[in-house]
Amino acid sequence: MMSQFLISDMLLPVWVSIKLASITTLCLLLFATPLAYWLAKPSRGNIVGRIKILLMGIIAMPLVLPPTVIGFYLLLLLSPSVGIGQWLIEHNISPLVFTFEGLVIGSIIYSLPFYIQPVYAQFLRIPQSVMEVASLLEPSRLRRFIKIVLPQARIGIILGGLISFAHTIGEFGVVLMIGGSISGETKVVSIAIYEQVEALNYEAAHLMSGILIIMGIIMVALIAAVSRLNQRL
Repeated sequence: MMSQFLISDMLLPVWVSIKLASITTLCLLLFATPLAYWLAKPSRGNIVGRIKILLMGIIAMPLVLPPTVIGFYLLLLLSPSVGIGQWLIEHNISPLVFTFEGLVIGSIIYSLPFYIQPVYAQFLRIPQSVMEVASLLEPSRLRRFIKIVLPQARIGIILGGLISFAHTIGEFGVVLMIGGSISGETKVVSIAIYEQVEALNYEAAHLMSGILIIMGIIMVALIAAVSRLNQRL
């Protein structure tokens, strides 16, 4: 029979994964939504249009690159010897590698295209006539964005949030490269499953995998329901 200690030890990575997915999704909601809106807005100049195309390509890189490649370069960028990590050390700030904060940064970058794409597509669906009327009724761009644009794109935002959350829950390569396996800090459930399989502890691996499967079924059902609602509107 599995000990109480082992059961609690298995639930801790699940909690770290849920916390990581929740914070990552919240950050994407706050910062990636305005970015998606800006990318979807018609460009007045060729230079701005080309910048948007280039930025869309950069954002989409996690869709084609292996997670270990992204995790490797993030590890270099955040390490104390180069890049951002070196700047943090010079300013007496703790480095981000092998910390939960570093996991959040990596997860945001890796999950960004999965959030941007449905939100961007939803912003494109807003009729131009609605935006023209909104500009006449509300001169403030910020209030116009909050009161008119966001409600019009709410389905895409919800869909992007669900996809990002589900995607972050199952991350492995990126979080392993920049977070390692620190219990209670950076050990997410996918890494815990890998370690249990390596230790030939298949019972624990089955239980944690079962938790992920149940969560995955729930998330897929929610995503399908929101997608169906979006098609009806």
